[in-house]
Amino acid sequence: MNQRTNEHGQPIGDDVPGWAACARPERVTMAGRFCRVEPLNADRHAEALFEAYRHDPEGLLWTYVPMGPFGDAAALRGWTDGASRDESQLYFAIVDQTSGLATGIACFLRLQPEHGVIEVGGIVYSPLLQRTPAATEAMFLMMRHVMKDLGYRRYEWKCDALNAPSRRAAERLGFTYDGLFEQAIVYKGRNRDTAWYSILDRDWPALEQAYKAWLDPGNFNADGRQRRAIGSFIAGVGSLS
Repeated sequence: MNQRTNEHGQPIGDDVPGWAACARPERVTMAGRFCRVEPLNADRHAEALFEAYRHDPEGLLWTYVPMGPFGDAAALRGWTDGASRDESQLYFAIVDQTSGLATGIACFLRLQPEHGVIEVGGIVYSPLLQRTPAATEAMFLMMRHVMKDLGYRRYEWKCDALNAPSRRAAERLGFTYDGLFEQAIVYKGRNRDTAWYSILDRDWPALEQAYKAWLDPGNFNADGRQRRAIGSFIAGVGSLS
């Protein structure tokens, strides 16, 4: 493919016909079969979250995020109250549809509606949520809202390069590795090299079909356990990007 150039012979990117800024995401509820992703609220979620995070007594869940661990319920409630009011990043609670209790959090951050770019991050799943269908469905609900409902061009996932579980999750969920930003930030007194991943709008149609196939009731047994993992469906859509 020939590189486009301007009248001065400089390489330029492709035109984006009719491009207009995307809508800024709002605090809305995204409901699914196993969970719902709803705006974080201290009164509704703080107590349940503290109880869920108590299943991680060593506080390992907070190693690769800027907040936490929280020594008591009051500390977590204080953070939750502040996060629920922060307009620069929109935090959500992940609520189990059966119990009605919050078991994890995630947020939309680095909001760039003028470019159609947004990041999902701040993900802290309690042991009650980890390795469950709700854990995967929550990520699907958030990416579907951004890519399909709001029409964004790029959906990002970034994590500490040392966070192997997060990197595996990104790949399992259909994100493509973009590269490594060395010495990107300092947090908790430590250097972070940041691994970047993304889903582009051209990837979304195939990914959406893969997630729909995974969510099909036939893919789950009577106990609600998946017969095939999401990774096997995503692998079947071919090479992304």
